[in-house]
Parts: sequence; C-alpha cells; structure tokens
Amino acid sequence: MGKQKYVSKKPDPQGHIIWESEEDGIWRDLVTRQLACIQGRACQAYIDGLAMLTLPTQRVPQLHEINQVLKKATGWECVAVPALINFDRFFSLLSRKQFPVATFLRTRAEFDYLQEPDFFHEVFGHCAMLTNPAFAAFTQKYGQLGYQASASERVYLARLYWFSVEFGLLKQPDGLRIYGGGILSSPGETLYALGGRPLLSGDTAESILLSGSPRYKPFDPVDMMRTPYRIDVMQPVYFILDDIAQLYELAQQDMMSMVSKARAAGLHVPLHPPRNKDEQQAGNYV
Repeated sequence: MGKQKYVSKKPDPQGHIIWESEEDGIWRDLVTRQLACIQGRACQAYIDGLAMLTLPTQRVPQLHEINQVLKKATGWECVAVPALINFDRFFSLLSRKQFPVATFLRTRAEFDYLQEPDFFHEVFGHCAMLTNPAFAAFTQKYGQLGYQASASERVYLARLYWFSVEFGLLKQPDGLRIYGGGILSSPGETLYALGGRPLLSGDTAESILLSGSPRYKPFDPVDMMRTPYRIDVMQPVYFILDDIAQLYELAQQDMMSMVSKARAAGLHVPLHPPRNKDEQQAGNYV
C-alpha cells in the first residue's frame, strides 16, 4: 500500500484536537454548502439526528461534543483513528458501538471530491444517523458479523454496507429521501441520487452511463451483496428502504446465510464502466 496523502491529527490526553484556522474555514464552507444541498433531500431520521448534534458551522467540532449526544441517544461514540485502518479494527470498533473517524480534513484542492473518508464525510455524513436506534442497531450487528467473517465473506458484507450505510435511499410519505452518508456528504451525489428511475431488465452499464441518471431497486440484502460497485464514480444503482425499521429487522436476521446465498448465486454484471481494459476483460470485476 502506498503512502497516504493525509495524516490524521492526534487528540491530546483530554481528546481535544487542535484544528488550524484554515481547516475551520474549510469545515465552515463544506457544511454551509451541504446544508443547503440536502434541504428536501435528506431523510427525516437524518434531519432529526442533525438537529440533536447541533454541529458548529464556524469551526470543526470536537469528537467529545458529538459523543455526548450519541451516547445519550444510542450508546455510540466516535473514536479517532488514522487515515486508514485494517478491517479487523474497523469491524471490532463497530461491534463495540464505536464509530471510527479519521481526524483529518480535506484541503481546498480536493474540496469537491476526496476518495478517502475524511472528518467531514464521517461526521456530517454518518453521525446524525447514528442517533437513530434502528440504524445504530444494524451498524453494530454488521460490525459483530464482519469481525468474525472470513476475508471472502467480508467482500459480500462490504457491498451490503456500501449500498445501505454509504449509499442508501429511503421512501417517505413526501417522496424518496437519502440516508446514506456517502451521498449526504457529497453535493454532486446528493443531486444525482434522486434523479433516476426503476432499473429495467434491458439496462446495461453503457445505457445507464449515457442516460446520465441512476436506477433504483428495492432493498434486498442478497441482491445488494451481489452488486459490484466502484468508489470513484457516481453510483449507477441505488437500493431503497421502505422504512428505516427494515435495518433493525435485518439486524435480527441471519445475515451470514444471506452471504452464502449471494456467493452461490454469483455477482451481477457490473452496471458501471470498468476502470481499464483488464477489468473489462474480467467481467464481474468488483
């Protein structure tokens, strides 16, 4: 693995992180832009959680401020981690109701898009949903299963996480709304995600790419585990919950048997373009 561009800041013994004035400005501008973008697009559970967190807009928040709210709401807390952690630690933290937050903030040069999950993505994108009991219960169960899973099983679990926690959509009485943190922390994806239509049998990666809009499918864990994805493109397909309570119900079910079903059925043909010719020749390349 190559050297990472970003290095996380280390909290002091009291858990306080020293952020520079330039970083406070970046946080302010990111939050201001995204608060305007999610109006009428974020799900009610996220809006409620954001109101509980009362994130500051003029400075980068401290994790202990966020944790006071999360612990009271669902027993969760944020834990400062390096820019990248291994899967064992990631799943272990989630299993103990500890959400890993990389304590670095993107630069102005990468203001619009960053592949690595930075402090803004983790806090603004995810922490509001961790105040929701159903979402929190699912995330903890996911961590418990992932910690015990094999490397090959984790690949299938990762797809479930991607299409729910990161890029999930939710039906509400007032329309389709977003709960996935990967969307809610991205202005481009926030606008893009709600502009699609149901997935049709004749859709291909090429037709979706040319249409410039995503496709939607009903929430189905096995189907999600069979769906390849790329982290560096707008998602060609999103899965839709009927109710946030479905996540709690899923946490009570045998998700590892779903992994087995997904493995037996095989991967779907990718609905996103390949990165290169080698991936194109590989077929099911993610």
